[in-house]
Amino acid sequence: MLSYGFIEKPTPEEIGQITELYRRENWWKQEGDNPDMVRLIIAGSHCFAVARHGGRIIGMGRAVSDGASDAYLQDVTVMDAFRGQGVGTKILESLIARLERDGIHWIGLIAERASHPFYERLGFSVMENALPMLKVKI
Repeated sequence: MLSYGFIEKPTPEEIGQITELYRRENWWKQEGDNPDMVRLIIAGSHCFAVARHGGRIIGMGRAVSDGASDAYLQDVTVMDAFRGQGVGTKILESLIARLERDGIHWIGLIAERASHPFYERLGFSVMENALPMLKVKI
């Protein structure tokens, strides 16, 4: 059975499961695992949503915001075995509902790896005259 919710203070077990999701997407390498980093990511997010199957975290997403005017969605992923079942949609809908309930209506994101059709189905569109940019420490 699937359940959805938000977490603020993850347990060590939840941290391990979240780290696994980051690794599965190649967002983190194993040598980069740091439980304190996961705690800081969750604490610093406006909200951090998870999907669970049998108590195990199988999907996640988060919103980063100033809490007043705008927000960005990040780190949205679902384990392969649960994709195509509406889990990612439910995570996104939960995040959007929470942001809107908190008075935040400008919600942006960067659609990686040709994932834009997924986000378009949820009402997102390409921002005209905008280009995602990144500064990486070299």
